Amino acid sequence: MLLTETLYVQILVSGKLKVQKCNVIVPKNRFGFINLVKSKPRTLSKEKLPEVWLRGPIPEIPALLQPAAHALLQTAEELHLILKDVPNELLTREVAGRATPSFHLKHLTGVLDRMLTYAHGDSLSKEQFDYLRSEKATEPTPKKEELINAFEAKVNEGLTYFKSLDEPKLIEVRGVGRKQLPSTVIGLLFHAAEHAQRHLGQLLVTVSVLKTKSN
Repeated sequence: MLLTETLYVQILVSGKLKVQKCNVIVPKNRFGFINLVKSKPRTLSKEKLPEVWLRGPIPEIPALLQPAAHALLQTAEELHLILKDVPNELLTREVAGRATPSFHLKHLTGVLDRMLTYAHGDSLSKEQFDYLRSEKATEPTPKKEELINAFEAKVNEGLTYFKSLDEPKLIEVRGVGRKQLPSTVIGLLFHAAEHAQRHLGQLLVTVSVLKTKSN
């Protein structure tokens, strides 16, 4: 049995955790929603928060895009935790010839930016191609705060776009790349989200190995 309740959920806004009030449909026994804050909000640290997908729906985001929004916000939050004690000089080091942490960080932002462009029905600009080519660059030494902030800004841009979409718009066909390979608006946004989670995992492993080697 379902009912509607006013609840408080904590979400990431411009890199800061904020509590927002929203009306959501929840199971009567509240199973699966024990993480939501009822009545007066309380402050929790990121370490104590459940994962984003367990905090309830994000206000104004269409239901079909909630999983993608959750994944992008989860990625943004975990970047802070993964890189908390990582010095900038480790960002450009490789492990077993694989991609550097700085590549993953820049690539996260670049791919999300490109998927949003395709979802809008636009082609990539010269600036976007230049950014794509720069993702593997290791000079000058990148600063993790700047790279994290860039991704968070792109996530916020993406969530604003999500809020403007309705269900018919999600299934509109979109062409990808020079060959205009077929996709849809929802397909592009889902890929942006799952791609972000995939590279977050690669970043986590790479950073953990680099930290172990540097100790």
